[in-house]
Amino acid sequence: MTLLTIQPHAPRTIGAADLTEATISELTHQLFDGHDRNRVHGAWRGLIANEEFHYRPGLSATERTALSYERLRIINQSIDSAASLALDPQLLASLHEWTGVVDGGLGTLAGIHYNLFLGSLLDHDNGEWHQLSDFTSMQRTGTFLCTELNHGNDVAALETTCELDRETNEFVLHTPTPGAIKFMPNTSLIGGPKSAVVASRLLVDGQDRGVFLFLTPLSDETGLRPGIHVRPLPERLGSPVDHCLTSFDRVRLPREALLEGEHGRLTPDAELSSSLGNPRKRFLHSIRRVTWGKLCMSAASVGVSRAALSIAVRRSQHRTVGGTKVGERVPVSAHRSHHSRLLHAVASTYAMTFLHRDVLGRWVDHSEEERGEIERLIAVSKGWITWQSREITLECRERCGAAGLFSFNGLADITQNLEGTITAEGDNLVIWVKAAAEMLFEHRTEKPSPSPLPLEEQSLTDLSFLRGLLAGIEHLWQLRARATLRRGPSGNPLARWNRASAAGIEMVSAHARLKAADAFLAAIGRTAQPSARSMLKALYRLFLLQELTRHTGDLLAEGYLTPSHVRELPAAVDALMEELAPHLSLLVEAFDLPEEFLASIPLANSGPSILLDDLLLATATMPAQDVVVPSRTCG
Repeated sequence: MTLLTIQPHAPRTIGAADLTEATISELTHQLFDGHDRNRVHGAWRGLIANEEFHYRPGLSATERTALSYERLRIINQSIDSAASLALDPQLLASLHEWTGVVDGGLGTLAGIHYNLFLGSLLDHDNGEWHQLSDFTSMQRTGTFLCTELNHGNDVAALETTCELDRETNEFVLHTPTPGAIKFMPNTSLIGGPKSAVVASRLLVDGQDRGVFLFLTPLSDETGLRPGIHVRPLPERLGSPVDHCLTSFDRVRLPREALLEGEHGRLTPDAELSSSLGNPRKRFLHSIRRVTWGKLCMSAASVGVSRAALSIAVRRSQHRTVGGTKVGERVPVSAHRSHHSRLLHAVASTYAMTFLHRDVLGRWVDHSEEERGEIERLIAVSKGWITWQSREITLECRERCGAAGLFSFNGLADITQNLEGTITAEGDNLVIWVKAAAEMLFEHRTEKPSPSPLPLEEQSLTDLSFLRGLLAGIEHLWQLRARATLRRGPSGNPLARWNRASAAGIEMVSAHARLKAADAFLAAIGRTAQPSARSMLKALYRLFLLQELTRHTGDLLAEGYLTPSHVRELPAAVDALMEELAPHLSLLVEAFDLPEEFLASIPLANSGPSILLDDLLLATATMPAQDVVVPSRTCG
């Protein structure tokens, strides 16, 4: 293990003698579910080490999509039970956490097949396992059709209809308007025969009974089934998937196509029986797999953030630039302007990972009474984690220079694929607006507790003090949002909310960061190994300081900080950089990416010829041009 040695003196808190494999092992233990690590992460980590999952140059978009389906079948062959996977939120999230690193399209397909499609079948009365063999064996791939051209986040207003024909006891699935065309499902013939779970409006005797899910065969070995119309969409940002526009022309479905459960069943005489009081609640119950999907999107984002940092940190150690003396070469990581940005990203990534673990654990163990609060926390966390991941991966790409723009180096595709996670399973801004409206009066924030010490004696090294300041930011923005809402014009709810929404969203943002800080602190409390614990404390403090920096004006105005604190803050951050920089490689080594995967990324390895070899391999698949390629002896 090679460690950075860029400072002329030993770190003040973390001793070099303590930097052992035990430290890395303990950090990894905390990042990856402790004693449950092998069950939750082992299989997927092993898969991405295989050559079948490494980057392949020269493929068209169609070929890359077909490859993602091939890899999905490899995954299916590697597991004992597809149904068990679909019923385990930890395994599903971990699948996204690791596969998103190597193939964004694969992560998309896996989430749709196992979570949205197979999971929806298992969650309803139709989910007896013996009926699902075609899907669990992947003789048929499952997809999920909900969003329409005119209805994205307002899916409760879907227009697609599925009407009961009493004479034949069948349903008739139909797309009544152009705006009702299903938007972006993976419904092409690539990947073999497919079936879908289709969200559509149940009509009985002309009466609208609300939106339900219907199991619908789309294609077989000969092509699309009668009445199914599919039009491929243009290529989009990120790894290619066979996204299409899909519509139905009076497609007949058997009576058992309706996915039924406690939320809604049709009696033999076609009366609706439901334990829920209104159509919206019934529909939200039907599509509750979207909440699982949010957990999967967060998992994919923390996974690619760790991968991007692993690549960028290795690159920063291998890439050298001119030093202060003639003929001297130093790694770019020796420069504070370079390693400080990576360290900030590392601190955030640890916080994101711990937050995701905490939220996922709460989801696994939640009671029905807690469900609403946990679902909101999942949505809030998904927004913060995916947005943070975008910033982190872009930073890593920039720190690798122009070489980071090439797909075979991994970073270019990662940054583009994150745009999909930000929009999938609910657009981040929309779900934060919803959370803000709920939290405005339902959520109790913390006002910083009075300290026995005078404010001027409070130290920026006191973790409890710093955590209290972050809680104070959430409290402050909630008070502002409430006050702004009350001052809004009476009789105009939209205008009142428009005035309060900006403050409400800031409250949600502070809430997400506070939850991440608390999850980080809990991980420190579980850490027994001394050097790992010291390192996590330093990283936690860096996370708190970087989050508080943007709010120093408010904290000063409210009397939570003194002018001296504000003046000291940049120096406190710089001191942490000096302390943590020599251990940057150790912190990312704990991310536990398989060496086989990292060996397949030229940027993550030393030697200029490695990058050149991959450039030559990539250009070999392109049409011949009048280009002179230098020989390897040119450096």
